[in-house]
Amino acid sequence: MSRKIIKGIKAWFMVLLSIFIVFVISMFVLVKVNATAAASIADNILRPIFGTDRVIALEQTIFNLSDKTSQLEYNFKSAIAPQFLTQVNDKNLSSSLLDLTPIPSLFSHPLKDEGVWHNIVATVSPNKEVLAYTFVRPDPARSFANVSLVQMDTSQLQLGMVAGTTEPGGPGNPGPGTIPQNVIDGGNLVAAFNGGFLHVDGSYGMIVGNKTYVPLKTDTGTVVGYTDGTVKIINYTGQDLGNNVAFARQNGPLLIDNGTIALDASDTKIANGKVLHGGSYTWRSGIGITNAGNIIYAAGNNLSPTTLATALQMAGAVSAMQLDINPSQVRFDLFNRNAAGSYDITALNQALAYLSDKNQYLKGYTRDFFYVYKK
Repeated sequence: MSRKIIKGIKAWFMVLLSIFIVFVISMFVLVKVNATAAASIADNILRPIFGTDRVIALEQTIFNLSDKTSQLEYNFKSAIAPQFLTQVNDKNLSSSLLDLTPIPSLFSHPLKDEGVWHNIVATVSPNKEVLAYTFVRPDPARSFANVSLVQMDTSQLQLGMVAGTTEPGGPGNPGPGTIPQNVIDGGNLVAAFNGGFLHVDGSYGMIVGNKTYVPLKTDTGTVVGYTDGTVKIINYTGQDLGNNVAFARQNGPLLIDNGTIALDASDTKIANGKVLHGGSYTWRSGIGITNAGNIIYAAGNNLSPTTLATALQMAGAVSAMQLDINPSQVRFDLFNRNAAGSYDITALNQALAYLSDKNQYLKGYTRDFFYVYKK
């Protein structure tokens, strides 16, 4: 090969390398300015072009770099509590089955209301506390990593699940993508929150009613809902799930099993998704069940699977699994019926108030999700 050709190849390599460096820097800046937009670009634009594995590796690099800069940044400033957007009513309520014991902070100087449960106003149950929220900081090395928690009373509320119009079943096996019309029309809708990974990120199973969107896999964390309102989170090993199963959704290994954090080194990699080079600190969400059978939803920034599990354990979860991750996919919306008969929709906190269309769960959504309604 001639020197001229070699020089030309080197020149092109340097051009491509320069473009890649500029791109990585641009994505890093975008993550710091608008992490939601960065994650959306990665999922919706880059994955189809470069492939899932390469983009996940790039995401991990950028999110971990962002995490490192945040660690440096918060050496010089104080952590800030999440800004909740919900209406609160902590007075003159009848007793509930929620465990509202304050959660001790892992930090010597707790933030205001850290670990303190507050009632969430729900028009379906104005005189009884059926939902409550708080936040915790589960990582002593990251004072800025806040996990918002919602506790739901399953004696009053029921969990349902909807398959998205494209995920996880794919175009050949679409779901409805919308909350059932009878729940909407009945005025009983309370909340909705994100489901699990894309099908390409693990092929985790999902069943709703008699329809299988993706077959269940063994040795996988599985949330199972029953028609009587009972919810369980188990390690599915092929066992009979019992009668009257309303839904089942899988998403990686269990985070908590029998009250103990259950992740080992290999599980941590799987819990991150389809991982090439270890884990990442990013937005994550999870679901847990307490000893009383109540549901805990958790969502927060700069989390690993282990610190997400820690937050759920702090909130009282005795079994738990991870749901979707990254800032473009973690979401929790509250629904309250107004005088006009429609729903006022409010994100749980300011960090999750980024959706361009808050009616997506009512009009049709491409991804699977959970919804909560009064029994």
